[in-house]
Amino acid sequence: MMIFLLVLIVLIALMLRQRIVAILGIVAGFCYLVWGDGNLTYVLLDIWAAADQEILLSIPLFILAGNIMSRGTIAERLIAVMRVAMAPAPGGLAVATILSCATFAAISGSSTVTLIAVGSVMYPALLKAGYSRNFAMGSLCAAGTLGIIVPPSIPLILYGVMTETSIADLFKAGIGPAIMLTVLISIYALFINRAILREKFKFAELIVAIKKGIFSLFMPVLILGGIYGGLFTVTESATVTGSPAAMAAVRPMFQPVEPAGKAVPMMTSSISPPSNPARRTASAIT
Repeated sequence: MMIFLLVLIVLIALMLRQRIVAILGIVAGFCYLVWGDGNLTYVLLDIWAAADQEILLSIPLFILAGNIMSRGTIAERLIAVMRVAMAPAPGGLAVATILSCATFAAISGSSTVTLIAVGSVMYPALLKAGYSRNFAMGSLCAAGTLGIIVPPSIPLILYGVMTETSIADLFKAGIGPAIMLTVLISIYALFINRAILREKFKFAELIVAIKKGIFSLFMPVLILGGIYGGLFTVTESATVTGSPAAMAAVRPMFQPVEPAGKAVPMMTSSISPPSNPARRTASAIT
């Protein structure tokens, strides 16, 4: 009887166009009143107990690190490495987009940040290279969602907190499916875009791109290697990710700038003073 009453309350709330958050709150309060001890103060106690966990600090730290990297040059250098490496393959730019999303997701842990960081650079590049608009948008959306399963995934952290499962084990379990999905999407991109003209592979450009993007390529190894090597916890790995990203982002602000006196040479010595207008008029009359 109470279950039917709960379903009726939910249907009425949906008909009244109430927000999902409000409906979930009503359902939770109803469950505490009917199947609990009838004390709504237990809701606040359970909310506090669920939020009072150190592992949850990793979520805003990973999001912060991803936003810093998306606004700096880390994402651009990572994309440059993938573009040069996949240039000789048919549809190489599409495969570079997918690999960039997978690698950046392994740094930020967020699908949204990955899609914004990689999509802002690769979407115009895909259209300019002759890829269809539908494929460019679809490949970015599909590869951007790899952040859900590629460790360190924020949804996996939330799932581990709610189910009291080891987050390190969840990260380990997500590596295999993440690699499989990346390979399958890349194979699809190669097959669909096999008619796209290939670019020449330039080894010198690859070396230069790797030198500039070695920090971006090393970040996933640092995060996962530190967790499974016992060097730091998941929360500490988020801090380790954000600190180097912040230093790399603010480094260009402290580059030496030439003094203004050297940048713009003074020309005052070569400018002669203007002649007297009255003298020019008198000479013209005579």
